Amino acid sequence: MKVLFVAGDPKPERWTVPIKELLPEAEIHVWDANGPTVDADYAIVWQPPAELFEREKKLKAVFNLGAGIDGLLAVPNLPPHLPVVRLEDAGMSVQMAEYVLHQLLEASRGMETYREQQREGIWKIHRPIKRSEWPVGVMGLGHIGKRVARTLSDLDYRVNGWARSEHDLEGVTTFAGADSLPHFLQSTRVLVNTLPLTEETRDILNYTHLSQLMPGAVVINVGRGEHLVEDDLLRAIDDSHVARASLDVFRQEPLPSDHPFWQRPEITITPHISARTLRDATLEQITGKIRAHHSGQSITGIVDTSRGY
Repeated sequence: MKVLFVAGDPKPERWTVPIKELLPEAEIHVWDANGPTVDADYAIVWQPPAELFEREKKLKAVFNLGAGIDGLLAVPNLPPHLPVVRLEDAGMSVQMAEYVLHQLLEASRGMETYREQQREGIWKIHRPIKRSEWPVGVMGLGHIGKRVARTLSDLDYRVNGWARSEHDLEGVTTFAGADSLPHFLQSTRVLVNTLPLTEETRDILNYTHLSQLMPGAVVINVGRGEHLVEDDLLRAIDDSHVARASLDVFRQEPLPSDHPFWQRPEITITPHISARTLRDATLEQITGKIRAHHSGQSITGIVDTSRGY
């Protein structure tokens, strides 16, 4: 069995050494754009070059190193029948839930107000929040979205979830399909986006949808930068329909220093850190699936490329 690592890491041994330890029966190779064909059975990739699929014609499956597979699916010559396997959780959903909870509490508990009071030496207690006034809507109910929704529901926030297809999640009111999106948005004050990026979800956080949220809305985007129409968010803030936004992903990363988001106090910016890939958990999952697939067993996480997730 030959496994090819294709991730553009300047120190690939950080990955290949533990891969070999977990999969000692395999030959492990590192992608070399100028090197020979490996005739690999499997590729472990992150945003691979198109040349990979021109050169390696014997691949049985390709394993993505992250949860988001839009970069891989965008490769123009990805063989249509080659199984694409996404990363399932591997420690990312709990990180995402922590991040979203932090941003929600910043808004709902008014923590910036208390920090400002501290700077001014003011001791003043504000009334406790009513969770009924902070209904949360989670867009996307995959592994990450479900973990986020359950976490917030367990803290007695009213949580709705929206996805393309039907889902059943205890403690969460779920909506499915485009026809239900307006009702979902109108019931939401805190909008959390965890959707995968597809042609259907690109630009979904636009002014039409943002303006349907409850007044004083909060937007938390941990999906993809391309989900958000940036000028529309600024417009929604300017007309006071959106009170604040917490953004972890952007159309251009790093975010340019002259981007208007930097100058807006209503916007919290973090540099794509809401959920980081945990190397050990990731490689244990991927190598386990490679071994299972190679022995003819079925595996989970195979992407429906027609849907994009």
